Amino acid sequence: MSQIVSFPVEGMSCASCAARLEKVLNRQPGVQASVNFATERAQVTVQNVAEQLPGVLETVRQAGFAPQSTSVDLALTGLTCASCVNRVEKVLNALPSVQASVNLATERAHVCFVPGVVDAPSLIASVEKAGFGASLYTPQDPDEQNRQNQAEWRSEWWNFLLSALVSLPFLAQMLGMMVGVHTFMLPWWGQLGLAALVQFWCGRALYGGAIHALRAGAANMDVLVVMGTGIAFAFSAVVAAMGLDQPVYFETSALVITLVLLGRLLEARAKARARAGMQSLMHLQPRTAHVEQNGQWVDLPVEQIAPGTVFMVRPGESVAVDGTVLEGQSDLNESMLTGESLPVAKIAGEPVFAGTLNQTGVLRVQATNVGARTVLAGIVRMVEQAQGSKASVQRLADRVAAVFVPAVLGLAGLTFGVGWAYSGNLDVSLVNAISVLVIACPCSLGLATPTAIMVGTGLGAQAGILFRNADALEQARKMDILVTDKTGTLTMGRPGVIQADFPPTVDQKSVLGLAYALEQSSEHPLARAVVAYARVQGAEPAAITAFKAIPGWGVQARMGGDDVFMGSLAFMQQIGCQIDRTLTDGWQARGQTIVALARAGAVVAYFGLADQVRPEAQLAMRALQSEGVRVVMLSGDNERAAQAVARQVGIDEVIAGVLPDGKATQIARLRGQHEHCVGMVGDGINDAPALALADVSFAIGAGADIALETADVVLVRSQLTALVDALSLSRATVAKIRQNLFFAFIYNILGLPLAAFGLLDPVLAGAAMAMSSVSVVSNSLLLNRWKPRKVWSR
Repeated sequence: MSQIVSFPVEGMSCASCAARLEKVLNRQPGVQASVNFATERAQVTVQNVAEQLPGVLETVRQAGFAPQSTSVDLALTGLTCASCVNRVEKVLNALPSVQASVNLATERAHVCFVPGVVDAPSLIASVEKAGFGASLYTPQDPDEQNRQNQAEWRSEWWNFLLSALVSLPFLAQMLGMMVGVHTFMLPWWGQLGLAALVQFWCGRALYGGAIHALRAGAANMDVLVVMGTGIAFAFSAVVAAMGLDQPVYFETSALVITLVLLGRLLEARAKARARAGMQSLMHLQPRTAHVEQNGQWVDLPVEQIAPGTVFMVRPGESVAVDGTVLEGQSDLNESMLTGESLPVAKIAGEPVFAGTLNQTGVLRVQATNVGARTVLAGIVRMVEQAQGSKASVQRLADRVAAVFVPAVLGLAGLTFGVGWAYSGNLDVSLVNAISVLVIACPCSLGLATPTAIMVGTGLGAQAGILFRNADALEQARKMDILVTDKTGTLTMGRPGVIQADFPPTVDQKSVLGLAYALEQSSEHPLARAVVAYARVQGAEPAAITAFKAIPGWGVQARMGGDDVFMGSLAFMQQIGCQIDRTLTDGWQARGQTIVALARAGAVVAYFGLADQVRPEAQLAMRALQSEGVRVVMLSGDNERAAQAVARQVGIDEVIAGVLPDGKATQIARLRGQHEHCVGMVGDGINDAPALALADVSFAIGAGADIALETADVVLVRSQLTALVDALSLSRATVAKIRQNLFFAFIYNILGLPLAAFGLLDPVLAGAAMAMSSVSVVSNSLLLNRWKPRKVWSR
């Protein structure tokens, strides 16, 4: 029976594109296609969607177009180990057009798909069919989510406490037997009753997870634990009921369940601590704001604030939403966004951002961005995206996890069969097989990478370093060549007066006042720089008349009966003024642009202007070079100006006069045949092609600039020292990932053979299994000791 599928297509610019795509699709066997340019959709009729649709979508791509995709995040329940993750990914990726990544630590799935081919309900249905719970993920109120997590944790705590209390007699019995005291022995019916309570009531969640997994045709951690403890309980119950001359293992059944519950309790607490950095960001935004309505101030929920709303921020309060200051002045602590501890002065016209803390004055602010469009929401969204992604180093663990549980089941069966055949001892062989089942721990494999990524990305966000995905966090440490833009990256991106020169016979203050008056009406960047310099020097604008702008040259006016002119050196020569070439040639050699001021036919001031180098640029470049990173400057400016900046910051390799599209070519050249890992830092706008081509790209920009989509890493505070911190954090995080994977693999590699050869009691095996996941998550939490470099010495 044929099926019709309709999906959106990107890249069609005219009706002929639609006709060409339709023609290409109809060449495919068993496909009937109709492409509508107006709606930008393709409708195809196929016999078998699962088999034919992937080929249809690939044909669309080969024709030069793209099936438009979208993405959703699913909140998952029932995940207990890496095998569960692998199972969910497998069922989702089996759907046409779907690419899914599941994160055990966050218990979420990030799914990309083509709408019209698949929809969210079908994704959820597939997950539920596999035995897990799924729903569309929506960010919850942090306080509500915390209350929910606390309630779940308390429920698990009471369940564990009951299991521990019921298991105490078994523990006392075991300890007594170990020291040769057999007086405290429970009757068999007492052992049966207590063990049954632990097995079927306290361990009911384990049975639920195992049943769901088996119904879906898979096996997970719950299956291993339930099989191991269930076999011990069933064997003991039969022996006790029939009065056979065999030992019973009720204590194994009860104590292993108790230890597993303890391990999961500790693991849940450790994972909550790993998420703490993310939750602290979400708590920054206040719940209410003081809003001006009809001349009065009222408190309204933040959700009711719209762009244009005027609100007030008092000292000690956090800003509710992004906005622009209308009245007042104050110092704001923006460290929660930028990692910079020094307060930032705010006056009328300055932007303020949600979550930042007002320290001194009262501000009257007009809202600009609200809800999901605030800078804080963008940071939270980016960190969540990074925490939900997978690093490439996790792929080995994923491949092992895919076959882990079936392999353990096979090893347990082999241990029992070979042991019984070799020794003829049924109960010893059974105990060894149980030990194999309960010591295996795919959880540690599944948690090794995502928990470290969670902590690392959270630390980065607190330091003003936003990693867009896990691969960026992993890749940054490999960077051996850094390509940096000049304007707006090494420099401030705006000109300033570097130096000024006045003849000894003139009054500098009055000359600066004249320059102030001539340039204050101009919007030209050089004019604004001169005005700013005059203000800093304490000058006041002089009284001038007959002001006139001369496009391309400068300005002129009259003052006290004299003609006054201000502009370029060429303008000075045109009006017949003498130029001090010794002075001007030296300034120009250092890459400065010169503006001169003339009065009564003589030059009375020279101003040397240049794009000011960032104060920390030299320190950052030196630190990167000391780490073995080769730094190359790419600039569209002329050679002389580029070399002047390079000398100031300590860069030896300069490529000047490069247009934006040429920068991408230079990146490709530096990469060679992937012999080098090339990083690129720029402002994320003109440098977009180069940023996209680099192995790892950094966008430098504060405030609303975090919306840059091209870069892998966004440095929220405009400081190049954050580059060094990003490399340091990347190396620290990857080191933790490798440690975690080593612990996870070595634990299973050593533990399984020991259990198979009878060198581990099932209770000890259960304790080791319970602690393995906790140790991995705890090791990830040690990453919290990383701190950004605070002191930069010269």
